[in-house]
Amino acid sequence: MAQNFAHGNYSHTQKQARNSGGRTPRDMARRTLSQNFLVDRHAVDLVVKAAAPEGLVLEPGSGTGVLTSALAAAGAQVVGYEIDPRLAGRLAARSHGDSRIEVVRGDFTNARAPREPFAVVGNIPYSITSRIVDWCLRAPALTSATLLTQREYARKRTGDYGRWSLVTVESWPWFSWRLGDTIGRESFRPVPAVDSAILRIQRRPEPLVHGGHSYRELVELGFGGVGGSVRASLKTRYEGVDAALAAAGVARDTVVGYVHPDQWITLWERLCR
Repeated sequence: MAQNFAHGNYSHTQKQARNSGGRTPRDMARRTLSQNFLVDRHAVDLVVKAAAPEGLVLEPGSGTGVLTSALAAAGAQVVGYEIDPRLAGRLAARSHGDSRIEVVRGDFTNARAPREPFAVVGNIPYSITSRIVDWCLRAPALTSATLLTQREYARKRTGDYGRWSLVTVESWPWFSWRLGDTIGRESFRPVPAVDSAILRIQRRPEPLVHGGHSYRELVELGFGGVGGSVRASLKTRYEGVDAALAAAGVARDTVVGYVHPDQWITLWERLCR
C-alpha cells in the first residue's frame, strides 16, 4: 500500500454511506490507512525486478496481494503484513495452501525482525514511510529494502535534489541508497495526488567505517546547525577541521546538506580515527 507525506486520494466506490460525508466504510479505511493499491502489472514487474527476491521476504502492507503473489512467483518465501482485517482475511483465504505465502494480520512496524537474513519489499503507506525505513535500518539481519514510496521522499533520501538528509548520511557506512524507476500515480487505485518511485536500500557487504558511535556523533553534530555551515558545527568539538574539510574536498562555507556521504567518511577518518 502506497504513505513521512500525506496525499489526497479519491474512491471509485459509488455507494454512499450515511453520516460519513458520503464515504463508505471501505472509503474510510482507505483514507485512514492510506490505501492506494498497485494495479499496474508493469509496475509490479519493475518492483520485483529491482528487489530480485530470494529467500525470506517481508512485505509491509500486502493489500490485495498483487505484489505478494508476484514475489512468491519469483521464488521468495513471503510473509505479508496487513493491518486491515478485511484485506488480510481475503488474502489469507486466497493463498491458503500456498506454502510460499504467510499472511500476518497486524502492523508491520510492530513486528519482530527475523534473526535469519531477510529482505523487505513493499508498496508502503506514504504516511508511515519514515517508520518503516527506520525499522529496516535497525534490523540486524536485513539484507535490503525495496520500497515503493512517494517519489519526493525517494529523491530526497538518495540525493537526487543535490542535497543529502541526516538519515541517509548517518546510515551510509552500512547501507547504500538508490533511486529506481518512477511509478506514475495512474498505476494505483484509488489514484493518489503524487507519483511514486522505487527506493532501494541495500546493506553493504563490509561497513565503510569501523566506529559507528563516533561516526554518528560526528554526523549529528554536523547536522546540528551551529553557525550555518558544517565547518562551524564541527569546530565546536573537533581539532583539525579545516584540514579534514580540505582532504574531503568540502569548501569551508558548505551547508551541511550539500556534503556528500562519501565526504563524511573522509571527515570521520580525519577527525575520529
